[in-house]
Amino acid sequence: MVNIGDVARAAGVSRSTASYALSGKRTISAPVREKVEKAVRELGYTPNAGAKALATSRTNVLAVLGQFFDDEFAPAMLQYILGIANRARELGFDTLLVTESDGRAALERIAASRMVDGFVLLNVAEFDDRLDVLRAVPQPGALVGLPGDPAGVDAFDLDFVAAGRLMVDRLHGLGHRELILVSQPEHVVERGGAYVWRLADAARARAEEHGIRLHHVFGASHQPDIGRDLNAVLDAHPSSTGLLLNNEAAAAALPSVLAARGLSSPGDISVIGRYSDEFARTFSLPYSAIDSGADLLGRRAVEQLVARLNDADTAGSHVVDLIAPIIDDRGSIAAPPYRD
Repeated sequence: MVNIGDVARAAGVSRSTASYALSGKRTISAPVREKVEKAVRELGYTPNAGAKALATSRTNVLAVLGQFFDDEFAPAMLQYILGIANRARELGFDTLLVTESDGRAALERIAASRMVDGFVLLNVAEFDDRLDVLRAVPQPGALVGLPGDPAGVDAFDLDFVAAGRLMVDRLHGLGHRELILVSQPEHVVERGGAYVWRLADAARARAEEHGIRLHHVFGASHQPDIGRDLNAVLDAHPSSTGLLLNNEAAAAALPSVLAARGLSSPGDISVIGRYSDEFARTFSLPYSAIDSGADLLGRRAVEQLVARLNDADTAGSHVVDLIAPIIDDRGSIAAPPYRD
């Protein structure tokens, strides 16, 4: 049976370094951690969870609390879950996915059962009723998403305010003066999806500063409705030369919509989306986009959670980590076409 000593020898590091790289208990440089993780994969090493639990009074399980809402695009949520599960496995933890509609009750029940060592919360709302419970239970937690009041929790998210500004700034710099922003369905905002209005409000304010006309619409999250929504907004604003997408379903539907209308990007309209790189690959999307950082956010949340489990000194300080947006230019952005 492969043990941690075998992993250390294969990676060319000490046994303690290999152990720290896998547990996250101490900071290990990225190259060394990658060598250890490569050795783990090649040797098929699995930590002895039973022995570790007896030694540490842990279950080596992290709970992931999320939901698949009808008004959100399910494949986008899966990218976050994969990032969490993959990093947890690399650090020696299994994951328990919980999708109950009553997240508060689920958190209370699971915390009381002591079946997990910590929690990662997805679908974080502006005023999320799970947070009071999370702050009170003995297990630590981390959020993927920024609530209105992140006090007492670790939160990781894309900087959606900066993302909205960046989208408008990029097209303004190319000479665009009329844009369309397609957001998630309005129900997402109504139940507390603050990322929608954070990006939209920032884009609207920046457009006003630049003297740009910005038409904001809420699009559906599924076909064929989102296809109809895109056609309707393009019909309503034919002089718009740029399209901003904060809606994964709209991004997935846009190639067929533009093709049916005989339009190309960026020849007829420039497009900037907001979704993960993996999402873009899955749907073969040709559009320039801000990576939502789904995988990175999930991994950072797990790393912080494991650090809290391993180091009691972190108990008094909490992290709010917002990823700076970067546009990956895939060739769908250009100066606006001449319009009569």
